[in-house]
Amino acid sequence: MELIQLTPWDLSIAALLVVGLAILSWRLRLGIGQRMLWAMLRTIIQLTLLGLVLKTLFNQQNPLLIGLLALFMLGVASYEVMARQERRFAGSWGIGIGAIAMFSSSFSITLIAVHIVINVEPWYTPQYLIPLLGMLLGNTMSGIAITMDNLSQHAYLQRGAIEARLILGHGWDSAIREIRRNALRAGLIPIINAMAAAGIVSLPGMMTGQILAGSPPLEAAKYQIMIMLLIAAGTGLGSTLAVWIGSYRLFDERQRLRLDRLKGGRYTGT
Repeated sequence: MELIQLTPWDLSIAALLVVGLAILSWRLRLGIGQRMLWAMLRTIIQLTLLGLVLKTLFNQQNPLLIGLLALFMLGVASYEVMARQERRFAGSWGIGIGAIAMFSSSFSITLIAVHIVINVEPWYTPQYLIPLLGMLLGNTMSGIAITMDNLSQHAYLQRGAIEARLILGHGWDSAIREIRRNALRAGLIPIINAMAAAGIVSLPGMMTGQILAGSPPLEAAKYQIMIMLLIAAGTGLGSTLAVWIGSYRLFDERQRLRLDRLKGGRYTGT
């Protein structure tokens, strides 16, 4: 079965549905109509530009251009991780923790996927590398953002309990262990729920796209299984690394809690 090409008119029908939803939200005074329209516009522009960029990359397969696009994706994802935290780390650490965690997890697992699992030649073939990296970065970004937001928020709210443990002789690792564990658990819940519901409650996006493109359903299911497992590994590794770096950063060499290292925080130690 050949792929059915979508026309601008087809896309405009879908866009009109979102416009109708924005009008409804305005009538109900929800206060999100303008944001919804702006998000729709961004989606259309960003995905259209991405399609044009990928078309060029697919034709040229230039490793330098592919690398630049991958680094750009990492930079945007790192900024989004920082932006989603109410009490982010100050200075370069705000964006740096997410960047280090995602580079270490998403990039390494993507390379394992193209080298060993799929065995693509050359390994930087953009048809495989960019979509895999994008899906891993997107999901790992969400997991790390939730983890870091929970870590910084609860460290600030429970600063009295942390400092009490330090006074009693606990090391920094022990003083924040429960907060770190809960933050990591919160970051992993979305991907665990997604895996538990896949194929029963929801039909995952990659599998849906492949079926619409004409791939055999069983082959599409195999690719989706691979992606879900890689995303789970990437999210777990990235969130664990990020929460450990963040926890370590919250204390100094004298094992004092340093909330002044959070944006808007203040030093409470002695």
